[in-house]
Amino acid sequence: MSETPPNTLQYRFDGPEDAPVLILGPSLGTTWHMWDRQVPELTGQWRVFRFDLPGHGGAAAHPAGSVAELSTRLLATLDSLGVQRFGYAGCALGGAIGVELALRHPERLASLALVATSPRFGTADEFRQRGVIVRTNGLDPIARTAPERWFTGGFAAAQPAITEWAVQMVRTTDPGCYIAACEALAAFDVRSELGRVGVPTMVLVGSDDQVTGPAEARTLVAGIPDARLAVVPGASHLVPVEQPAAVTDLLAQHFSTAWQQPYDTGQTVLPAAAIVPVPAAALAPVPVAEIAPAAAPAQPAALPDRYETGLKIRREVLGDAHVDEELARSDGFSGDFQQFVTRYAWGEIWDRPGLDRRTRSCVTLTALVAGGHLEQLAVHTRAALRNGLTPDEIKEVLLQTAVYCGAPAAHSAFRVARQVIQEETTPAE
Repeated sequence: MSETPPNTLQYRFDGPEDAPVLILGPSLGTTWHMWDRQVPELTGQWRVFRFDLPGHGGAAAHPAGSVAELSTRLLATLDSLGVQRFGYAGCALGGAIGVELALRHPERLASLALVATSPRFGTADEFRQRGVIVRTNGLDPIARTAPERWFTGGFAAAQPAITEWAVQMVRTTDPGCYIAACEALAAFDVRSELGRVGVPTMVLVGSDDQVTGPAEARTLVAGIPDARLAVVPGASHLVPVEQPAAVTDLLAQHFSTAWQQPYDTGQTVLPAAAIVPVPAAALAPVPVAEIAPAAAPAQPAALPDRYETGLKIRREVLGDAHVDEELARSDGFSGDFQQFVTRYAWGEIWDRPGLDRRTRSCVTLTALVAGGHLEQLAVHTRAALRNGLTPDEIKEVLLQTAVYCGAPAAHSAFRVARQVIQEETTPAE
């Protein structure tokens, strides 16, 4: 397979070339093969387009750190193929891409199906913690626990071949791309924007899904105007794999009925790959030597809110749980200090472009060892792991402090850091 350009995605088509395009988007850790059992029936009516996430299924390992970037790459791929308008069904992370498309590019969507999807997937801390686990231990711990997250117990026991397929699918994913996808899910939160989704939408969920279950599905349905809910009994997170016939029927029914008329998004909908030339005569003449009125004096640009910027960075580096606890403890006496730290340390210094976050973590660890601030050293050891440092790299930083800050200080630092690293990098049983 040829190398995929960094701004596009690995893909395949199935079905007649002249049929309308229906896209099937995968979940984190899976490949386009998760939709294999839907393809034979769907290709009777649609040209099915499937894609792999970066680093999944042998795709080129070009990490994408946001859902917006993944949707941009998908659109670039479709643009290169002349596909302008399409139906879209996505599972979990693939569903998040579908929501992003509906919010930012509604003119491209004929209809939308969100499978095992949530407007916010768990918490940012959970996904960044998963990234730490993968960075330290590789994907094997995630792969071994995938079947219990993806399938009901009965299905996993009755289908050992599919269960092993799921494990191997995760194991063969590029770790860096998996971590980037975790970052993308950590930052994804469209709860306040659901009311702007203006395409016909079906929300589909397995009744036994413990990852993004019926509660999350109902949140989507409550927020998206005129969305419909379909709950598939006896299925968990990878419902297209566990209950393929039911999912295929629901998708076929939804896209058949929703595709009858172009949906009114307030924009002109063009057929697939249409190019509409504009006659030269229709263009307005350009005035020659027109004297424009004097421009009004430019107003100084408003300065960014450093507190909001700082709070965002502080949460990304230290985690929501820690920041929430610190802010909850603040009162009339300490509140000004929390404002100062958030606005200046995080909104000014940590946001400067001169150093990346990994480097800033190295500097911070060294400074905390030198000052003997062991409580903050524990906090920033966790932060260093989230910022991409490995335990071996943290060890090298502490060895360096032994030379320049003294062996006793480094001895205490190793004790604190070792405890934090054990807690943060040990996979949950």
